[in-house]
Amino acid sequence: MDTVPAPFVPPAPTPRTSPPSFLEMIRIVYRNPLELWGEPSYTKPWVSVSGVGGPLIIANDPGLIRHVLVDNARNYRMSTVRQKILRPILRDGLLTAEGEVWRRSRRAMAPVFTPRHIAGFAPAMRRRAEEFARRYEQLPAVSDIARDMTMLTYEILAETLFSGEVAGSPGGFARQVDHLFETMGRVDPLDLLRAPDWLPRLTRLRGRRTLAYFRRVVADTIAMREARLERCREDVPEDFLTLLLRAEGPDGLTRAEVEDNIITFIGAGHETTARALGWTLYCLAEAPWEREPVEQEIEAVLSREPDPAKWLDAMPMTRAAFEEAMRLYPPAPSINREPIETDTYKDLTLVRGATVLAMPWTIHRHRELWDRPDAFMPERFHPGNRERLDRYQYLPFGAGPRVCIGASFAMQEAVIALAVLMSRFRFDTVAETNPWPVQKLTTQPQGGLPLKVSRR
Repeated sequence: MDTVPAPFVPPAPTPRTSPPSFLEMIRIVYRNPLELWGEPSYTKPWVSVSGVGGPLIIANDPGLIRHVLVDNARNYRMSTVRQKILRPILRDGLLTAEGEVWRRSRRAMAPVFTPRHIAGFAPAMRRRAEEFARRYEQLPAVSDIARDMTMLTYEILAETLFSGEVAGSPGGFARQVDHLFETMGRVDPLDLLRAPDWLPRLTRLRGRRTLAYFRRVVADTIAMREARLERCREDVPEDFLTLLLRAEGPDGLTRAEVEDNIITFIGAGHETTARALGWTLYCLAEAPWEREPVEQEIEAVLSREPDPAKWLDAMPMTRAAFEEAMRLYPPAPSINREPIETDTYKDLTLVRGATVLAMPWTIHRHRELWDRPDAFMPERFHPGNRERLDRYQYLPFGAGPRVCIGASFAMQEAVIALAVLMSRFRFDTVAETNPWPVQKLTTQPQGGLPLKVSRR
């Protein structure tokens, strides 16, 4: 009788058993915030401590998370520290904008992300994934999947939201994204200490040239589309880029807001999906007993269903593997909020100006919310199991009014990409495969994800 293998437990920091010293905390936050959290963050409904910049509340209770992100969302804004990291990059893009600026941008983008429009992107997603898959025929046997998925998701985003008309080369773009996250994507110790803005941040100084590159890409992309609009309006695709430009005006977006939202989607829109895809392929490579049923499902669906828009619903096991990888390695590991006015939840007081962390990293690994939380077990998300999860214990795309506008886009894209790649190739670990999760805005694999890629 065959024995069932023990679930694969992928690498992650061990929860701390004692608080770090002040200097040690500064070093950890700069190097890798995922290594900061202690055992109570994975066992208690919430943890309230005195942080460097003031009161800090780690919120793990699904009811508390709903209170902050949904029920009383109007009383919570993005935390000051988070804004100091993101605003120099994204300015008034959808991810960082507040108030009326955010509402204008959300209204302008909503038509692109309706179910009908997203389904219409499926053929282009499949086409780009198939074109990308052909490159593995010429690549070395071992390839860095983390880098590859960045390239693939960038090309899919450029094709779907920008109709392939993004200035710059995909390869150069991928390198610049890595550098941007390595520099400006880190928490600067001065921001943690809430130092005045006039003090120069080393992280921002190191990233200035990369940020200027992205601004040039955006300016050139807009110029190309505007020239096309002037030549022949009837021949211009009604995509995300055109929609933003049409939304510019006295009652809509400013030119700066248009540029900021393009940067947000080009610079960050593909990155989260890329990281999740890489971690999924890695986890499946380490757990071939989980990979086999996914491969069988993909083969069965591709043999009978030519429409990629239907694959997401037709491939529940493939989707479950992707969702489980996002549980273990949430693309955005931290959601930061700050009460505008003092608030209460049960016997917890959330004082004005406190930092409230609803962290997918700790929530997704919480001992009271998940069975064997550190193990890769896609069956958690199989039909019948997925429905039993509390909505607010699983937050790969956030929740509430600021839930990721591209969540459905990303899920469809991921399943199509996995179906195309895994139908043609098998991904296996090699001696060099030794990733370590590091938080640099997204959950990235330090050392990359070198995997052996072979024809099936």
